Amino acid sequence: MSQQVQAVIAPGENEPVRVETIIVPDPGPGEAVVRIQACGVCHTDLHYKQGGISDAYPFLLGHEAAGVVESVGDGVTDVAPGDFVILNWRAVCGQCRACLRGRPWYCFDTHNARQRMTLASTGQELTPALGIGAFAEKTLVAAGQCTKVDPEVSPAVAGLLGCGVMAGIGAAINTGQVGRGDSVAVIGCGGVGDAAIVGSRLAGASKIVAVDIDDRKLETAKSMGATHTVNSKETDPVEAIRSLTGGFGADVVIDAVGRPQTYRQAFYARDLAGTVVLVGVPTPDMKLELPLLDVFGRGGSLKSAWYGDCLPSRDFPMLVDLHQQGRLDLGAFVTETIGLGDIEQAFGRMHGGDVLRSVVVF
Repeated sequence: MSQQVQAVIAPGENEPVRVETIIVPDPGPGEAVVRIQACGVCHTDLHYKQGGISDAYPFLLGHEAAGVVESVGDGVTDVAPGDFVILNWRAVCGQCRACLRGRPWYCFDTHNARQRMTLASTGQELTPALGIGAFAEKTLVAAGQCTKVDPEVSPAVAGLLGCGVMAGIGAAINTGQVGRGDSVAVIGCGGVGDAAIVGSRLAGASKIVAVDIDDRKLETAKSMGATHTVNSKETDPVEAIRSLTGGFGADVVIDAVGRPQTYRQAFYARDLAGTVVLVGVPTPDMKLELPLLDVFGRGGSLKSAWYGDCLPSRDFPMLVDLHQQGRLDLGAFVTETIGLGDIEQAFGRMHGGDVLRSVVVF
């Protein structure tokens, strides 16, 4: 039987979000209903609200979530009612050319639930953010979007692995392949950038340079493991990174902003044969111009990190284990816990740079 629950809807471009009653259908084949326990407020949700991703309003926001599987549809074998799970937005298919080549983290045919949740008042179909829609007491997802982890971990920190923290850690470890003794620079020290700093530290980087225009964020970056900080409002970040790395540039530079000017900084702040990783998401109108001779002459790798090139079934349990061992402080990313009705205000605090993560706790 379908259920009525409370959820946060973005009704139209730049309109304030509001709490509405929605209808969650019973799970069909390959689907699961998950009772949400916590969900982080991510910049991607704000982009949905602002129309920066699509115009398929109304959106059911929220995607950085953890909760308990309540029911599953036919054919579901990997999860069962009662399992504690982190939701992911790249449920791999196992059949596309990337999966068949043994690279499922690049899956080209990821999938979501086939059924749509709807507004109880009008029956209008909702578009769930990143195929999840977890600013809701319960949500419907593809069962492959559920990754089982140790139920002893706090939902408020576990859910962060569903998006931003995984994207940053993965950008360093999986995409950038930071190794022991490497030098790393991270441009942009929000939640994803700080997670890249944490990932670089976990990988054994010897020097981690944090770059931002906000001294508050740079202080937080130091607490996350940055060995040096650069305020790029006051100092040329390329020259600063080079001077901190013997005049050569960093082995890996991670752009967690995703703008042409920060990408150029990353490109020129890396060592010869170094690696640039783009994890910040650009907008469709942005263009990049670089001398092709410089691209050739500097060598190395220019990479983009898709969800930190993660494989949720592999990476989520591993990172939860590191957290429980005291080697990865996921709690450091949680600035505040809030209620379902506080999300509009949380967007304002996030936009102002006042929080790393606000987390809705149910």
